[in-house]
Amino acid sequence: MVVVGVRFKRVGKIYYFDPGDKQIEVGTGVIVETVRGLEYGTVVISNREVEEGDIVSPLKAITRIATSHDIEKYQDNKRKEAEAMEICKDRVKKHGLGMKLIDVELTFDNSKIVFFFTADGRVDFRELVKDLASALKTRIELRQIGVRDEARMVNGIGICGRTLCCATFLGDFQPVSIKMAKDQGLSLNPSKISGACGRLMCCLKYEQSNYEELLKKLPGEGDIILTPDGEGTVLSVSVLRQIVKCAVKRPDKDDTEVAFYDPEEIKVLKRKFRKEEYISKEELRELTDD
Repeated sequence: MVVVGVRFKRVGKIYYFDPGDKQIEVGTGVIVETVRGLEYGTVVISNREVEEGDIVSPLKAITRIATSHDIEKYQDNKRKEAEAMEICKDRVKKHGLGMKLIDVELTFDNSKIVFFFTADGRVDFRELVKDLASALKTRIELRQIGVRDEARMVNGIGICGRTLCCATFLGDFQPVSIKMAKDQGLSLNPSKISGACGRLMCCLKYEQSNYEELLKKLPGEGDIILTPDGEGTVLSVSVLRQIVKCAVKRPDKDDTEVAFYDPEEIKVLKRKFRKEEYISKEELRELTDD
């Protein structure tokens, strides 16, 4: 089916819509119907054929190309969002609630305002909602988000020196596990493998499939292997260079010597489940819990 990809936020998930007989270029503003009513979005993928299995049915059509009036209304909504954010901050302080406002979103038809916030636990904001509804004269929704979503909305600089991936190009958050850090030979020190959000860095996922493929050819540390020079114990492996470092028992000597081999030159005789670096359950929970 021919579709166009539309994004409603600067960075976020891309949704497919039916362009009909229109050829819509990237960067074009469009009005589409969503579960929240009519919304203004920006085309980030022009007309493209995709498999029907990749489409969530029913596929809705593009209502219209955004007119100058639609664009003015969208920009006016952005100004209203800024005003609503200041009002909400004032009301949160007035009610003494332990919540941190992150972002606000006003629907295109002005029927509802959604406030995004973070908090350490549950927050009773019933009185706040009543106060905001009275002040803003529209429906109010408060939505608690996690630290990953907060990082995406706020943006920042990662340890690599670049702006955060989640706030730049990532459409969806991919599952990231501590095993990925182990496979890639990274330190399990939480401060070195966690991102600005305090969770495991999203970039651990990028090359994981390559590491998994390369690791299939390599033994593990501590494994007993047969080398061209005799039996040895694996000391370490270089995943990217595909080199095995091991201590080989020389039959003509009483000691061992360190040697390096290609995976094709060796044969694993006995597997040994090595003990990984220690990471506490509390640290692991903080890194992986969304």
